[in-house]
Amino acid sequence: MELDKMDENDWKYHGEGNKSLVVSHVQVSRVLRLLKYPAEDSENPPQTVEQAFRQIQNIVDFSSNVMSSLLGDKFVHSGEVVKLPLDFVRQLSIKIQHLRPAWRCDKVMDIYSGCALCLPNLTSPCPQPPTHSPPLCVEIKPKCGFLPSPKHVSKDMKTKVCRYCMHQHYKVAHGKWKRRSLYCPLDLFSGNRQRMHFAIRHLIEEPQNNFKVFKGGQCVYSSKEGGDDPPDVSVLLHHLRPYFQGGNNRINGHMTGKAVLNDFIQVLVNALLSSGGGARGQVTDIRGEGRSFCQASLLNKERIRHGSQGLPSDSVLFRILQTQMLDTLDIEGLYPLYRQVEQHLQDFPKDRTRLQIDGPYSEAFLEKVQKCSMEDDGSVEFAAAKIHQYRIAMTAKDCSLMVALVPRGEEEEDDDEDLSSQRRPLRSPAFSSSVSILDLDPKPFDSIPRQLRLDQKIVSSYLRTGGALPKGSLSLLPNIMASAERDDRTLLFHPM
Repeated sequence: MELDKMDENDWKYHGEGNKSLVVSHVQVSRVLRLLKYPAEDSENPPQTVEQAFRQIQNIVDFSSNVMSSLLGDKFVHSGEVVKLPLDFVRQLSIKIQHLRPAWRCDKVMDIYSGCALCLPNLTSPCPQPPTHSPPLCVEIKPKCGFLPSPKHVSKDMKTKVCRYCMHQHYKVAHGKWKRRSLYCPLDLFSGNRQRMHFAIRHLIEEPQNNFKVFKGGQCVYSSKEGGDDPPDVSVLLHHLRPYFQGGNNRINGHMTGKAVLNDFIQVLVNALLSSGGGARGQVTDIRGEGRSFCQASLLNKERIRHGSQGLPSDSVLFRILQTQMLDTLDIEGLYPLYRQVEQHLQDFPKDRTRLQIDGPYSEAFLEKVQKCSMEDDGSVEFAAAKIHQYRIAMTAKDCSLMVALVPRGEEEEDDDEDLSSQRRPLRSPAFSSSVSILDLDPKPFDSIPRQLRLDQKIVSSYLRTGGALPKGSLSLLPNIMASAERDDRTLLFHPM
């Protein structure tokens, strides 16, 4: 990209979160991530150009020096900070405004600093020859994959039902979603194929913010927040069917919808368990006894067939779970240490820099965090290191996975016997897969009290209702396999 020749017409709205907005280039596989401000600050930006640059550089440093080391550099793309022409940014803001969801418009795009984060567009991994099917990309927000230790929590329920499943009840009760998702992160992180298949099936059923499917860079399947209408599985089947034409479960020459979904889920499970390099690491379960089953999961653990129980040590899910488990105290055990550091900084404000509360996120920062002793010696240094561990773990609990699936032709399949043998049970076409991790921003030190309040609300709401959903909330969606079978029945009436 030539930064001095930027044209807003070369970019399109891609999506946004709470803190930033993303646009993608129409030809080059690149995205720009721009900061957002509250709408009331639109006339008077809350930070200088230098502060905006430092904020984005902090994200890059945290990703490249901290998260990349913990998660594996083959999974992490840290990007770089770029300085854009202000006229381009303002014209871009005007161009995309009508495409933004109304409920996101309480914030506006930063049009004052010209600073942005430039990253590869992982929804469209690489240019494909026109003769090839466009690549698929699946975005998954896996969330937290373990239960906290009973040592540091005040409510026993937290050691039985995972945070995600409790949070689902809270979100439905407060109207954020009309239905709860039956996805449970502990099933996905189990390493057991049956449980993982079950988890992904429920992500497809009720995607919420946690599951999207892209084809050739375009989002073709997702949920609308607050919407009453469930996502249409037949739309997903329409897009997937050309990729899964092989196999025996066919009606009138068409592979059945149920078989297409099963094969699609199996491809995802394989990609998530893959090392990305052919060789498989040993299967490891790093959680303590009883911390890998959630009582709210509908998959009865007694019915799980024999199979591996744990993740390959070189898989992306293992690396994420390992990083999540840097949170050894839970927010309840951590909060007293936060209060200790907060009090210390009131008395000695200059120590904020020495304790690296706001960075810089260097390799030395990570080394200090990793060398933190297990025993609390009462020092502010110990408390700060445990807070940094917790913040890193929270980033891993809130990250996104991008699973790119590129169909391979038969000639490619024959050339690569190792990959071919891994993919053979999946029916043709085989896929080359790659997995990347996104959304690796550092969590603010000052957000810890808010996180404690939210945790207390979620747990007390779940305990108050006994896990029952409020009256008036919409019933669960029909099973996607039943929807797929209805789709199969329509094939019977297609002319030969």
